[in-house]
Amino acid sequence: YAVLGPEYALLRKLVEKRLQRRMTQAALAKKIGTRQSAISRFEAGNYHPTLIFLQKVADALDTKIKVTIS
Repeated sequence: YAVLGPEYALLRKLVEKRLQRRMTQAALAKKIGTRQSAISRFEAGNYHPTLIFLQKVADALDTKIKVTIS
């Protein structure tokens, strides 16, 4: 879990943002040009997204993703 912790934290936060905006998975998918099933797999942790995908999701949710390397 220590290795996957940050990934799950990111997923939880993005789902939380989507729900706060009262946006369905289908609406988010349409906004970023993908299918609802892709959003479902992503939110379930069954898909390892690219940074580009994450950026599209963040933009659609009017939020930012910050990546740091230390």
